Amino acid sequence: MEFGDEIVLRPRFSLTLQQSVEEALKAFELVKKNESDVVVTCVEQHVFLKIPVHKQHFWSPQLDLEITSFEEGKTELSGLFGPKPAVWTLFMFLHFVVASLFIAFGIWAYTNNSLDEPYGLPIALMLLTILCWFVLYFAGRMGKSAGQQEMRKLYQFMQQTLKL
Repeated sequence: MEFGDEIVLRPRFSLTLQQSVEEALKAFELVKKNESDVVVTCVEQHVFLKIPVHKQHFWSPQLDLEITSFEEGKTELSGLFGPKPAVWTLFMFLHFVVASLFIAFGIWAYTNNSLDEPYGLPIALMLLTILCWFVLYFAGRMGKSAGQQEMRKLYQFMQQTLKL
């Protein structure tokens, strides 16, 4: 799997498996007990692969797998790489705050302009929020590149477990 420079912070992939849903889930259940490099959590048709807590850093990714079958003999595996849910929630919250501030400063600038008051400060603050958005974006890209090695490790673990 190639993780290029495309603008994707949470890469997805999909595979067709030559085994049933039950066989794939059983494979993860079997390695779950003996594996120390990857934490495996199975919930119904979902499998979560994570780096052990003592090896994690802020940007450590996790791999969420969904194993489904809609027709006999055809099993679909959908994977999603992403940061830990707490990190993802923090980033989404910060993006929401920056967007809300941008809108608020825009309203302030428009109001000051309508009242023939100086509107330089709100415009400057709008530009500052744009700068903050770029900082958040590049921090997310930096986090993705910091977790690349672990993403490959999780993907290879999934391939070895399912014998792909």
